[in-house]
Amino acid sequence: MEAVYHNIAFKISRLITRSYSTSFSLGISVFSPTYRDAIYAIYGFVRLADEIVDSFHRYEKKLLLDEFRKETFNAIERKISTNPIINSFQLAVNKYGIDLQYIDDFLKSMEMDLSNSYYEPKIYNEYIYGSAEVVGLMCLKVFCYNQSGLFEELLSPAKSLGSAFQKVNFLRDIKNDLYERGRIYLPGIDTKIKITNEHKRKLEKDIQAEFSEALTGIKKLPGAVKLGVYSAYLYYQGLFKKIKRSNVEILLKKRIRISNWIKLTLFLKSYFQVRIFRTC
Repeated sequence: MEAVYHNIAFKISRLITRSYSTSFSLGISVFSPTYRDAIYAIYGFVRLADEIVDSFHRYEKKLLLDEFRKETFNAIERKISTNPIINSFQLAVNKYGIDLQYIDDFLKSMEMDLSNSYYEPKIYNEYIYGSAEVVGLMCLKVFCYNQSGLFEELLSPAKSLGSAFQKVNFLRDIKNDLYERGRIYLPGIDTKIKITNEHKRKLEKDIQAEFSEALTGIKKLPGAVKLGVYSAYLYYQGLFKKIKRSNVEILLKKRIRISNWIKLTLFLKSYFQVRIFRTC
């Protein structure tokens, strides 16, 4: 019956992923079945931690996050948890040898959000690494299972992809982050400073460079996951282009979105372009 419980745990992580992100869900759905459960588990874990920080306003967030951290590392050591999300995550961590330091760095970034309303450049880079880049590295561990050489080769592009995705999210969510959570994720910009289009363009320049490096890595990913990762890449590229066309005043009024029809179009585009990658 233990196998039944593990299977249910993965299904719950999959449900969380599908409930929170249609774009990531679509990408994961075209992975080879070998990879899906582990990636759902990683997403479910980071999503739950993020919810503790961003949504559980009526509760003691620090206490909840401390308990979440403790349960996570206990589960990895014991190889079991009664929390299905953490249980599916520990299964992925133990099977694929995900570095515990990645998990610690991620949780440290979540803790930073409990007390910080903005980030100076040095701390900002540490926050990006922990909140986004290590998540990309966790996924890369799954993609490069038993291929340490490929993991090392793709390490830098994977970090760039995670960072680019996160920074696009920062620009997309700038209204909610500032007015609902009292935070701003533009390096060195205080919540009391008026945000300008010049501030926005500086971050966009970083994002564009990171997208370019990320693409070189995507082309070298195993075929069983390449389409899924590239479709997510194209989705975020589409979102990024739409954000670039919008000035700060618009971003502070509404959340930029990509319609489901456009998402489907981008997915079909990714399907044909990945086939071209294989012939190059």
